[in-house]
Amino acid sequence: MRLFKTICFIGLSTPVFAQQSPEPFAGPSRFADSLQVQAGVTGTIASREYLPLWLTAKRFGTISDRKSDLSSHILLRNSHPLNAAGDFTIGYGLDLYNNDHFSKTFFKEGYVKTTYRNWELRAGRYEEISGEADHELSSGSWGISGNALPIPKVSIALKDYVNVPFTNGWVQVKGQFSHGWMGDQQYIKGAFLHEKMLYLRIGKERLRVYGGIQHYAVWGGNRYDLPAIKNTFSNYWDVLIGKVSDDGTVINTEIQPNRPGDHRGVLEGGIQWETDNIKLLLYNQSMFETGQNIDFKNTDRLLGLSFVNKKEEPVLEKATIEFINTKKMNDWLPLRVRESYYNNGVYLTGWEYRGNIIGTPLFINRNRGSKYFNNVEPFDWNAPKDSIIKKGWNIINNRVTGLHLGAKYNIAQVLKARTLLTFTRNFGNYHEEPITSAMTQWYTLQEIIWPTPVKGITVNAGLAFDWGDFGGNTGGMLGIQWDLGR
Repeated sequence: MRLFKTICFIGLSTPVFAQQSPEPFAGPSRFADSLQVQAGVTGTIASREYLPLWLTAKRFGTISDRKSDLSSHILLRNSHPLNAAGDFTIGYGLDLYNNDHFSKTFFKEGYVKTTYRNWELRAGRYEEISGEADHELSSGSWGISGNALPIPKVSIALKDYVNVPFTNGWVQVKGQFSHGWMGDQQYIKGAFLHEKMLYLRIGKERLRVYGGIQHYAVWGGNRYDLPAIKNTFSNYWDVLIGKVSDDGTVINTEIQPNRPGDHRGVLEGGIQWETDNIKLLLYNQSMFETGQNIDFKNTDRLLGLSFVNKKEEPVLEKATIEFINTKKMNDWLPLRVRESYYNNGVYLTGWEYRGNIIGTPLFINRNRGSKYFNNVEPFDWNAPKDSIIKKGWNIINNRVTGLHLGAKYNIAQVLKARTLLTFTRNFGNYHEEPITSAMTQWYTLQEIIWPTPVKGITVNAGLAFDWGDFGGNTGGMLGIQWDLGR
């Protein structure tokens, strides 16, 4: 451990903007291995006992939410071609982190991937963000936003759009199918994750229209005070198709069983216009947690417009504007069942992994809420169910309206910069505490990256300021990255 701490101190950090896996075979030869080695450290500090939102959110759980800390890492990735054409490869990666005053050591990534053309078989823990919105500038997808540590899973994916046969290139499709493990740091220990996505795109060249669906279900697992939840193949099939069945969670025989597991999904659609110089994308994500909420009357949505400048070395590279609304929650008819996004009556942890919300970071769980409110404490997931239920949901704020702006640009062709500005009105959830009336909050972030004259070394800095009814907070980050090349 002492050796690892020493390495962390002299290391360097992941780039703030680059959160996507590098393209394989970058370099002089397409058929050579693409070894990538990085090391780094990022220091963070704040005026309060926690960080402003955008300093810790959407960083895959690698920045601890405390007044001051160092987050250090060592990364290794590689890909090997398995045939002469170079379209059949095997890749692997490890990304080891240490933070929380050197008390936590964990793998952000540890995976093996086999790729054949656009098909990919994956196993392990790896970066993943769902949806078509710009991952660097968006406020965060409803499904997987990169806010939490990646969940270990196995997956088969058609990772990029491919042409559907006999459509002359006018229709393309992509998707994936995954099975994951949620671990024991939640109320239902050892639960599984079922995940599938399917997207269809129509058009080519300039104008394209797309639509897709994402489905997530946490299922199975064990409760220390009750019999284990059923997890046979028959139960898995019921989860896969969303069939109503008895998985053993209903003890009272007078209550009819529901769909097994904790289900949620995202309907997404958009229009893309692309020329030689620009790309525009208008997109919409609508959240649902029961079949009732798949309805045109559902006004809960993430609506965004994204601009990309394709010219070489432009001043403005990208810009995004988003409108967020989640106040309705299936509450437009008295006979319908009111929902509470990311919460569940059996899987009490909700849509959270290792203490961070998996989807949009604009919702607030009890971990984050304990920083804002004196009467909120994080749950003890080993406590009895009754003691948790009496305190309310784990996601304490999921009724939000807001406006989000993001931009990425270049300064004097020397510095790269990213700006985020988010305004929210927060209405809590349908329990009375801790938010009983609308509370306004602003979140901001300014980041700068400097590729130094020293080959492979990059310095990044960030300044964030939050203010509003949750309280004001100022924070900063400073990091340095050493890329040993490929």
